[in-house]
Amino acid sequence: MERVLEPELMDDPLKAKAYASSDYEESHQQVVNLFDSLFTKDTICHEILDLGCGPGDITFRFAKKFPKAKISGIDGSDEMISLANQQLQNELDLSERLDFIKAYIPSEQIPSKPYDLIVSTCFLHHLHDPSGLWQSIISNSTAGTKIFVVDLWRPESKDIAQWMVDEFTPNEPELLQQDFYNSLLASFTPDEVKEQLKQAGLDGLTVYENKEMMVYFVYGEVV
Repeated sequence: MERVLEPELMDDPLKAKAYASSDYEESHQQVVNLFDSLFTKDTICHEILDLGCGPGDITFRFAKKFPKAKISGIDGSDEMISLANQQLQNELDLSERLDFIKAYIPSEQIPSKPYDLIVSTCFLHHLHDPSGLWQSIISNSTAGTKIFVVDLWRPESKDIAQWMVDEFTPNEPELLQQDFYNSLLASFTPDEVKEQLKQAGLDGLTVYENKEMMVYFVYGEVV
């Protein structure tokens, strides 16, 4: 199945609020758990960059995982950044360590720091030009920076995509079901991602395929 592009930004207030209010406890915690399984247990991160942070749920989870880390969450959507900052008001103990910034990528608005870890979750499929993510990673990393990218795996047909919607989001509002379907069609395959990494000069990173979850993970260290 050929890739079908979707809008790069979720700026619709209804969609953004519906996404932010959905229960992603299990799937998002699985992301953090997989990070633990892929990196050594003694990983210490002081500066983290979250590209395409959305309403910030993954950002908050990494902030709690690394209690000494400062995290910059980047998203191009006004609505998403607003929702993330609203949640930050409920997490005042994290307020001095988290900063949510509206910026497109690549962008000079991203704080220039020696990042220990760059994270991106379910963001790549939104980009019409995927090189933007990899160039942003290159621009904001140094030797030894850990990379952890997670995204959906495009199924082989629209019928399979619809089955996945019915199987994994049966109780979600129709608005979110349609958004999930569109995201599946806009996603990349692991082989396409491997080619992107090769072209970006990041082919030292590993692409891990989880067929059960129909997602892939890109991880490793910048050399």
